[in-house]
Amino acid sequence: MTDELVVYTNPMSRGRIARWMLEEVGRPYRAEILGFGAPMKSAAYKALNPMGKVPTLVHGDMVVTECAAICAYLADAFPEAGLAPDRSSRLRGPYYRWLFFSAGPLEAAVSNKAFGLEVPPDRERAIGYGNFADAMDTLEYAVGRNEYLVGDRFSAADVYVGSQILWGLQFGSIEKRPVFEAYGARLAARPAAKRANEIDNALIAEMQKAG
Repeated sequence: MTDELVVYTNPMSRGRIARWMLEEVGRPYRAEILGFGAPMKSAAYKALNPMGKVPTLVHGDMVVTECAAICAYLADAFPEAGLAPDRSSRLRGPYYRWLFFSAGPLEAAVSNKAFGLEVPPDRERAIGYGNFADAMDTLEYAVGRNEYLVGDRFSAADVYVGSQILWGLQFGSIEKRPVFEAYGARLAARPAAKRANEIDNALIAEMQKAG
Protein backbone atom coordinates (compact mmCIF):
# COMPACT_ATOMS: atom_id res chain seq x y z
CA MET A 1 0.00 0.00 0.00
CA THR A 2 1.23 3.47 -0.87
CA ASP A 3 -1.53 5.46 0.87
CA GLU A 4 -0.65 8.11 3.41
CA LEU A 5 -0.14 7.03 7.00
CA VAL A 6 -1.89 9.24 9.55
CA VAL A 7 -1.85 8.70 13.30
CA TYR A 8 -4.23 10.50 15.63
CA THR A 9 -2.48 10.80 18.95
CA ASN A 10 -1.60 12.79 22.03
CA PRO A 11 1.92 12.79 23.48
CA MET A 12 0.55 12.04 26.96
CA SER A 13 -1.26 8.88 25.90
CA ARG A 14 -0.81 5.36 24.59
CA GLY A 15 -0.34 7.09 21.26
CA ARG A 16 3.36 7.09 22.13
CA ILE A 17 3.34 3.37 21.38
CA ALA A 18 1.98 3.97 17.89
CA ARG A 19 4.56 6.68 17.22
CA TRP A 20 7.40 4.40 18.31
CA MET A 21 6.11 1.68 16.00
CA LEU A 22 5.85 4.13 13.11
CA GLU A 23 9.42 5.26 13.72
CA GLU A 24 10.55 1.63 13.65
CA VAL A 25 8.71 1.12 10.34
CA GLY A 26 10.57 4.10 8.91
CA ARG A 27 7.91 5.26 6.47
CA PRO A 28 6.68 8.87 6.26
CA TYR A 29 3.61 9.55 8.36
CA ARG A 30 1.56 12.49 9.56
CA ALA A 31 0.56 12.95 13.19
CA GLU A 32 -2.69 14.68 14.09
CA ILE A 33 -2.50 15.80 17.73
CA LEU A 34 -5.83 15.72 19.56
CA GLY A 35 -6.54 17.25 22.93
CA PHE A 36 -8.33 15.26 25.59
CA GLY A 37 -12.03 15.94 26.03
CA ALA A 38 -14.02 17.56 23.25
CA PRO A 39 -11.53 17.00 20.37
CA MET A 40 -11.46 13.24 21.00
CA LYS A 41 -15.22 13.07 21.52
CA SER A 42 -16.16 15.03 18.39
CA ALA A 43 -18.49 13.36 15.91
CA ALA A 44 -15.83 13.55 13.20
CA TYR A 45 -13.24 11.73 15.25
CA LYS A 46 -15.67 9.20 16.73
CA ALA A 47 -16.55 8.25 13.17
CA LEU A 48 -13.01 6.87 13.05
CA ASN A 49 -12.79 5.62 16.63
CA PRO A 50 -16.13 5.25 18.43
CA MET A 51 -14.26 4.93 21.74
CA GLY A 52 -13.17 8.56 21.43
CA LYS A 53 -9.63 7.65 22.41
CA VAL A 54 -6.19 7.71 20.83
CA PRO A 55 -4.32 6.37 19.02
CA THR A 56 -6.05 5.70 15.74
CA LEU A 57 -4.11 4.80 12.61
CA VAL A 58 -5.48 5.61 9.16
CA HIS A 59 -3.72 4.03 6.19
CA GLY A 60 -5.57 4.89 3.03
CA ASP A 61 -9.07 3.55 3.59
CA MET A 62 -7.94 1.29 6.45
CA VAL A 63 -8.68 2.39 10.02
CA VAL A 64 -6.97 0.58 12.90
CA THR A 65 -7.40 1.27 16.60
CA GLU A 66 -5.92 -0.39 19.72
CA CYS A 67 -2.16 -0.22 20.14
CA ALA A 68 -1.47 -3.93 19.83
CA ALA A 69 -3.50 -4.07 16.62
CA ILE A 70 -1.70 -1.01 15.24
CA CYS A 71 1.67 -2.62 15.94
CA ALA A 72 0.65 -5.92 14.34
CA TYR A 73 -0.94 -4.18 11.35
CA LEU A 74 2.08 -2.01 10.60
CA ALA A 75 4.46 -4.95 10.88
CA ASP A 76 2.43 -6.84 8.27
CA ALA A 77 1.75 -3.82 6.05
CA PHE A 78 5.47 -3.08 5.76
CA PRO A 79 7.25 -6.45 5.88
CA GLU A 80 10.45 -4.90 4.60
CA ALA A 81 10.93 -3.37 8.06
CA GLY A 82 11.42 -6.87 9.46
CA LEU A 83 9.19 -6.31 12.50
CA ALA A 84 7.31 -9.61 12.44
CA PRO A 85 8.32 -13.22 11.81
CA ASP A 86 7.44 -14.56 8.40
CA ARG A 87 3.88 -15.87 8.24
CA SER A 88 5.17 -19.40 7.72
CA SER A 89 7.70 -19.22 10.56
CA ARG A 90 7.23 -21.17 13.78
CA LEU A 91 8.15 -17.93 15.55
CA ARG A 92 4.80 -16.51 14.55
CA GLY A 93 3.20 -18.34 17.48
CA PRO A 94 5.30 -16.80 20.27
CA TYR A 95 5.10 -13.44 18.49
CA TYR A 96 1.31 -13.47 18.75
CA ARG A 97 1.41 -15.03 22.20
CA TRP A 98 3.36 -12.26 23.89
CA LEU A 99 1.83 -9.43 21.90
CA PHE A 100 -1.66 -10.39 23.00
CA PHE A 101 -0.71 -11.53 26.49
CA SER A 102 0.41 -7.95 27.05
CA ALA A 103 -2.72 -6.48 25.45
CA GLY A 104 -5.02 -8.71 27.49
CA PRO A 105 -4.05 -10.30 30.82
CA LEU A 106 -1.07 -8.05 31.53
CA GLU A 107 -2.80 -4.72 30.93
CA ALA A 108 -5.84 -5.85 32.92
CA ALA A 109 -3.67 -6.97 35.83
CA VAL A 110 -1.63 -3.76 35.87
CA SER A 111 -4.68 -1.50 35.50
CA ASN A 112 -6.59 -3.23 38.29
CA LYS A 113 -3.56 -3.08 40.56
CA ALA A 114 -3.10 0.64 39.86
CA PHE A 115 -6.70 1.33 40.86
CA GLY A 116 -6.53 -0.83 43.96
CA LEU A 117 -8.83 -3.50 42.57
CA GLU A 118 -8.04 -6.99 43.83
CA VAL A 119 -9.61 -10.22 42.67
CA PRO A 120 -10.76 -12.38 45.60
CA PRO A 121 -8.63 -15.55 45.70
CA ASP A 122 -11.68 -17.75 45.20
CA ARG A 123 -12.56 -15.86 41.98
CA GLU A 124 -9.12 -15.80 40.33
CA ARG A 125 -10.05 -18.55 37.90
CA ALA A 126 -12.88 -16.37 36.59
CA ILE A 127 -10.57 -13.58 35.39
CA GLY A 128 -8.08 -13.82 32.55
CA TYR A 129 -4.92 -12.94 34.45
CA GLY A 130 -5.65 -14.87 37.64
CA ASN A 131 -3.67 -12.62 39.97
CA PHE A 132 -1.10 -9.86 39.71
CA ALA A 133 1.82 -12.01 40.88
CA ASP A 134 1.15 -14.62 38.21
CA ALA A 135 1.00 -11.90 35.55
CA MET A 136 4.36 -10.48 36.66
CA ASP A 137 5.97 -13.92 36.78
CA THR A 138 4.70 -14.68 33.28
CA LEU A 139 6.02 -11.35 32.01
CA GLU A 140 9.42 -12.13 33.52
CA TYR A 141 9.37 -15.53 31.82
CA ALA A 142 8.57 -13.84 28.50
CA VAL A 143 11.32 -11.22 28.53
CA GLY A 144 13.96 -13.03 30.54
CA ARG A 145 14.79 -15.94 28.25
CA ASN A 146 16.30 -14.13 25.26
CA GLU A 147 17.37 -10.66 24.20
CA TYR A 148 13.95 -10.09 22.65
CA LEU A 149 10.56 -11.78 22.90
CA VAL A 150 11.00 -13.73 19.68
CA GLY A 151 14.48 -15.14 20.08
CA ASP A 152 17.24 -12.72 19.13
CA ARG A 153 15.09 -10.66 16.76
CA PHE A 154 13.38 -7.39 17.69
CA SER A 155 9.73 -7.29 16.61
CA ALA A 156 6.50 -5.36 16.92
CA ALA A 157 5.76 -7.46 20.00
CA ASP A 158 8.75 -5.83 21.70
CA VAL A 159 7.39 -2.37 20.87
CA TYR A 160 4.12 -3.13 22.60
CA VAL A 161 5.38 -5.21 25.53
CA GLY A 162 8.38 -2.93 25.97
CA SER A 163 6.13 0.13 26.11
CA GLN A 164 4.07 -1.52 28.85
CA ILE A 165 7.20 -2.28 30.85
CA LEU A 166 8.86 1.12 30.38
CA TRP A 167 5.65 2.94 31.32
CA GLY A 168 5.07 0.65 34.29
CA LEU A 169 8.60 1.05 35.60
CA GLN A 170 8.39 4.83 35.29
CA PHE A 171 5.10 5.13 37.16
CA GLY A 172 5.44 2.23 39.57
CA SER A 173 2.70 0.01 38.19
CA ILE A 174 5.16 -2.76 37.29
CA GLU A 175 7.61 -4.20 39.78
CA LYS A 176 11.24 -3.13 39.35
CA ARG A 177 12.64 -6.56 38.72
CA PRO A 178 16.18 -6.68 37.24
CA VAL A 179 14.93 -8.55 34.18
CA PHE A 180 12.37 -5.85 33.42
CA GLU A 181 14.87 -3.04 33.90
CA ALA A 182 17.46 -4.69 31.65
CA TYR A 183 14.90 -5.40 28.92
CA GLY A 184 13.45 -1.90 29.13
CA ALA A 185 16.88 -0.26 28.95
CA ARG A 186 17.73 -2.35 25.90
CA LEU A 187 14.62 -1.21 24.08
CA ALA A 188 14.82 2.44 25.19
CA ALA A 189 18.27 2.62 23.59
CA ARG A 190 16.91 1.87 20.12
CA PRO A 191 17.24 4.85 17.73
CA ALA A 192 13.55 4.71 16.76
CA ALA A 193 12.49 4.70 20.42
CA LYS A 194 14.71 7.71 21.09
CA ARG A 195 13.31 9.60 18.09
CA ALA A 196 9.74 8.88 19.12
CA ASN A 197 10.37 10.02 22.69
CA GLU A 198 12.08 13.20 21.54
CA ILE A 199 9.15 14.10 19.29
CA ASP A 200 6.50 13.47 21.92
CA ASN A 201 8.47 15.08 24.75
CA ALA A 202 8.93 18.19 22.61
CA LEU A 203 5.17 18.30 21.99
CA ILE A 204 4.51 18.07 25.71
CA ALA A 205 6.91 20.94 26.34
CA GLU A 206 5.09 23.04 23.73
CA MET A 207 1.73 22.27 25.31
CA GLN A 208 2.98 23.22 28.75
CA LYS A 209 4.48 26.43 27.43
CA ALA A 210 1.23 27.35 25.73
CA GLY A 211 -0.55 26.87 29.03
